[in-house]
Amino acid sequence: MGTIAVTGATGQLGSRVARMLADRGVAQRLVVRDASRAPQLEGAEVATASFEDEDALRAALSGVDTLFLVSAHESADRMPEHRSAVRAAVAAGVDRVVYTSFMGASPLATFTFAREHSLTEQLIAAAGLRLTALRNALYADVLPLFVQDGEIRGPAGQGRVAWVARHDVARLAVEVLLDERHADRIYDVSGPEPLDLDESARILGEVTGREITYTAETDEEARASRAGAEEWQIAGWAGSYRAVATGETSVTSHTIEHVTGRRPWTLEEFLRHEPDSWRHLVE
Repeated sequence: MGTIAVTGATGQLGSRVARMLADRGVAQRLVVRDASRAPQLEGAEVATASFEDEDALRAALSGVDTLFLVSAHESADRMPEHRSAVRAAVAAGVDRVVYTSFMGASPLATFTFAREHSLTEQLIAAAGLRLTALRNALYADVLPLFVQDGEIRGPAGQGRVAWVARHDVARLAVEVLLDERHADRIYDVSGPEPLDLDESARILGEVTGREITYTAETDEEARASRAGAEEWQIAGWAGSYRAVATGETSVTSHTIEHVTGRRPWTLEEFLRHEPDSWRHLVE
């Protein structure tokens, strides 16, 4: 097997993938902005580069066969970073890219960032790289961050989310990275059950021991509640909730269980396994 490179190795998802690869005894290259923050893992070398520095990234990817490409941080326009990353991968001779996309990625997606993910998938494929797109549902890890003063508010209506834990996405990513039979595929990646936000709030409340409710806002109320933020931030935040309302986040797949042999956690199981995700709600 050729060299595997992991971007975002200091982040929530990339660090999990890197640790799981190390646990499997896999040699890897961690591509990070700040080498001092890179996890110290057996069999892992560290290369310093950012998506914006195309020359440094090309050097960091030299000799790499398979690239785990974690999407850049959400911003007003992250596509220049993604284009730079794809060009660097091609120039370095990378063969296969496993990319962290989003459920329902499409040029017509309700969620603005899902449109960017669609564009990035197209960039990777058009560049001649073998693409595996992991179209992840909303992370269960972020649900506790939606809570403000005991309430989740947003224009999600009664739509549903098949919340998926980063832990399970990382397990899937490792298997995909290690087996090239997953090349040239697009996977919907979800948890085992679609829940509306009333149910999600109830489960979160039961696990944390505090009352948490969901209030469905209108689009106008949602935008007003974020007054003062930049327009791209408001559009992205409101768009994520509207994608729930339209059903774009309710897709429930069996990808994780099929590929890894073990089903993903339910929302409740995730919350009980990773209490640090919600500890701020009870401190």
